[in-house]
Amino acid sequence: MNFAFTEDQRMVRDMVRRFAENEILPIAAETDRTSTFPKETLGHMADLGLMSMLVPDEAGGTGMGAVAYSLALMEIGRACMSHAVTTSVTNMVCETIYRFGTPGQIEKHIPRFTSGEYVAGAFALTESGAGSDAGSLKATAEQDGDGWILNGAKIFITSGSYAGVTLIAARSDKEAGKRGISVFLVEADNPGLRVGRKEEKMGQRGSDTVELILEDCRVGSDSILGQPGDGFRIMLSALDGGRIGIASNSCGLARAALETSAEYAKNRKQFGRPISSFQAIQFKLADMSTQLEAATLLTLRAAATKEAGRNYTQEASKAKLYSTEMVQRVTREAIQIHGGYGYVSEYPVERCMRDAMAVTLYEGTSEVQRIVISRGVLGAS
Repeated sequence: MNFAFTEDQRMVRDMVRRFAENEILPIAAETDRTSTFPKETLGHMADLGLMSMLVPDEAGGTGMGAVAYSLALMEIGRACMSHAVTTSVTNMVCETIYRFGTPGQIEKHIPRFTSGEYVAGAFALTESGAGSDAGSLKATAEQDGDGWILNGAKIFITSGSYAGVTLIAARSDKEAGKRGISVFLVEADNPGLRVGRKEEKMGQRGSDTVELILEDCRVGSDSILGQPGDGFRIMLSALDGGRIGIASNSCGLARAALETSAEYAKNRKQFGRPISSFQAIQFKLADMSTQLEAATLLTLRAAATKEAGRNYTQEASKAKLYSTEMVQRVTREAIQIHGGYGYVSEYPVERCMRDAMAVTLYEGTSEVQRIVISRGVLGAS
């Protein structure tokens, strides 16, 4: 097996690392403290081509590929998870439009992500009664003349207040079950779409998370993504890619916790010597590093499988499951290494742990990932 990155992949990784260290990391703590959506920095990231990484050049994207995308998200997650999750979801939306959209939809929306005109994209699937059971969603889409009228409410929508366009899943055929779900492109200026409750979260506080309310939201017939009834298939496909993004973010966050802890252990003295000289601390760091490397390899394997054009559902779920549970273990150990200092906001590992708590929930919970993986093991459909 060849584990070497191409020159282009290394260039993307190094470019994003420099940007993250110079522009994202210095504002990460303040972004968290004030719950400020980092609109300006995200605009700079669009200038670097980081919002349409999975869309080919000829379709208006930057065509960096899934492996370079994963490496980029690891670097962003290492600096700030609020930036990372916004970038991940925006790329997922952009890629979904490219894969399932008409030429007109692609031409209209993709360049707006690439240019930064759209500061973010949103993916509106979850409802108060439809989380892991996405097929039970209640939002409706009724055909009306040459368009559709959407009604309902979505919750926990990342970047919902700032998205230039939102992918909204709604039931277009009440009698068809999962095959009666469709996905619609709804632009931010649509008067039938409004932002409801803004969530106050434990972590990733600079990432906008809101309720979206649809009240007689009229969209044209050219706003449906794919064909009526394709929505459930489109959502599952989008989530496969999204899971690679979240796994990548998690690996970046874990690396930040590990690096911070190693540096702290070398400088913190107890009993007359650095705590890094104690086997208890050394073993913690060894376990943290080993788990991070395992998660990174799982994640890059999923990205490489996707980039090769092969089915990657199993690889994405395994990467997402292991990486997100890994980062929670690693950040807890980072707190333990820091002792009481790890529990106060002066030290970044406190933020790392809070940021880590969400990643086992979105883009499919750990329990959902285990269902997906076990179906593959058992050969179930």
